[in-house]
Amino acid sequence: MLSATELRATLPRAEIDVDAALHQVRPVVEAVRERGVEAVLEYTERFDRVRPASVRVPRAEIEAALTTLDPAVRAALEEAIERARKVHADQRRADVTTTVADGGTVTERWVPVERVGLYAPGGLAVYPSSVVMNVVPAQVAGVGSLVLCSPPQAEFGGRPHPTILAAAALLGVDEVWAVGGAQAVALMAHGGTDTDGAELVPVDLVTGPGNIYLTAAKRLLRGLIGIDSEAGPTEIAILADETANPVHVAADLVSQAEHDPLAASVLVTTSEELADAVDRELAGRVAATKHTERIGEALHGKQSGTVLVSTVDEGLRVVDAYAAEHLEIQTADARAVAARVRNAGAVFVGPYAPVSLGDYCAGSNHVLPTGGYARHSSGLSVQSFLRGIHVIDYSEEALREVAGKVVALANAEDLPAHGEAVTARFPGGAE
Repeated sequence: MLSATELRATLPRAEIDVDAALHQVRPVVEAVRERGVEAVLEYTERFDRVRPASVRVPRAEIEAALTTLDPAVRAALEEAIERARKVHADQRRADVTTTVADGGTVTERWVPVERVGLYAPGGLAVYPSSVVMNVVPAQVAGVGSLVLCSPPQAEFGGRPHPTILAAAALLGVDEVWAVGGAQAVALMAHGGTDTDGAELVPVDLVTGPGNIYLTAAKRLLRGLIGIDSEAGPTEIAILADETANPVHVAADLVSQAEHDPLAASVLVTTSEELADAVDRELAGRVAATKHTERIGEALHGKQSGTVLVSTVDEGLRVVDAYAAEHLEIQTADARAVAARVRNAGAVFVGPYAPVSLGDYCAGSNHVLPTGGYARHSSGLSVQSFLRGIHVIDYSEEALREVAGKVVALANAEDLPAHGEAVTARFPGGAE
């Protein structure tokens, strides 16, 4: 049996070198810091092959995008928003006051981040669902000021995709910037002045997935701004036994491979027969689907593959070591097996909870940790937009009671002035 260290080294994983992208991103970030919107528009023209008239999208254009939205898509987005709000509403935190001693309390107060920048990518696909997943928890948390960034599209006159704008309108977001990639993160961090003279106010926190250059910019600017995570290519792992339907398994592996040639699709199974049946199903399904080339590259890349295990228990060790962004459990007694999972961004239980459901309409959030980060990090939630502040309130007598212990610890750490800050309040002695 492989050790945890050996498992981590052996399991398939996309090779993403964010550090290598930093040298390409650093000049972009510096240029935006020094020259603001002018630099943003220059890089936008170079990378997106369009130069918007302004960074900020006029409110009338956001509202107009909603009027032309396909009614079926609008209904689907409205359902996704409603379910996401329902789930995220239960994540709200209440202030808690603990009485430590008579006259001495500590209150943990939850305060939303003041201003947040939310990113919706616009590369190989259009992601109005990412608008929903970023905006809803921020709004539920009580964030007062939101700006949504999404890359401008030459096809749409230098504005973000109309479906992105329509999703923003449905959510009540009226500040949208037509900017993508590293320059978007830099502009959100530093702010600037738009082409019409209007201020583009910097943010305190940036959330949302993007390509490696956006991720590198997040890493470079972390500290000046908060970030949610350094998102890499999407991942799905499926833990399955002989009871799983190979059609379901193959369809779900393909669904995530559809995102990106670097997407990871990993099957962990106790059944060699299932693995063979899935391979047969994949051959026909990949050939028949729309993005055949992209999917085939992802499924045949070193980040994807099948892992045979002898038992479901061993399979759990493997998927916990892998710590997938999305983990499906398609086994007998799937709910009990899922309850034993420790490391995953989100867990999908049984044959009728595919990852696609979570991408859109489960009510859960699809902005999740990738690259093994699920071992220590969570997906986007209301908590991502809140800060816990301890409020310490002690009376004179409550401080007097503990003064001697504060002094003892201060002296033990050779920080006598710490103790003197207490004893100075009691000229006659604390005891």
